[in-house]
Amino acid sequence: MGFLAVAVLAAAVMVAVVNWLLAHWWVLVAIGVLAVLGGGVWLHRKQQQARWDAVRTRGLRYGLTQLDSLHHARFEDAVRELMRRDGCQDAVRVGGAGDLGADVKATDPYGRLWVIQCKHRRNGLAGSAVGTPDLQVLNGTARPVHGADIAVIVTNGRVTAPAVTFAKQQRLHVVDRDTLGTWAAGTRPLWELLRAVPPPRRPTSLS
Repeated sequence: MGFLAVAVLAAAVMVAVVNWLLAHWWVLVAIGVLAVLGGGVWLHRKQQQARWDAVRTRGLRYGLTQLDSLHHARFEDAVRELMRRDGCQDAVRVGGAGDLGADVKATDPYGRLWVIQCKHRRNGLAGSAVGTPDLQVLNGTARPVHGADIAVIVTNGRVTAPAVTFAKQQRLHVVDRDTLGTWAAGTRPLWELLRAVPPPRRPTSLS
């Protein structure tokens, strides 16, 4: 009897829901639209991930020990090549005398200009740490001089805690040794490894 009562109640609820939906047909339309939009977003993300996976499969990779062994100028070249691998076709190395804090510049597939300062340490973690003064140089030139949307400092070494705090305060991005290792290994493009990057400037095939 208990099972029968539950079955009757469930049937009554279903009938009531169906009648309500028939009387409020626009709810069904809204649910359908949301379902289509949700499916479109899911499909777009799958396609985007598939495109990146294809890039990663044929892409450039570096190991940290390999990066440690480079001359500082070649380290800048490696960062430029990693940005190109990620789809920044105009990535260029501009480091040298009078570079005003920019070693690499690149425009990503979303239209954002990246200004990157490279700090290579031959001894890796055992080398001198990147400190707040290094971030201050980047902060003083990346946006006012170079027009950066995203200002980044990349190192194969250590970064001091005050420098990390300063970077967060000034909306700068720090790629330390761990993040560099993940990026150079080709797991994801750099903008997916950093937090709070600006939104895309323009829609593209990847956005």
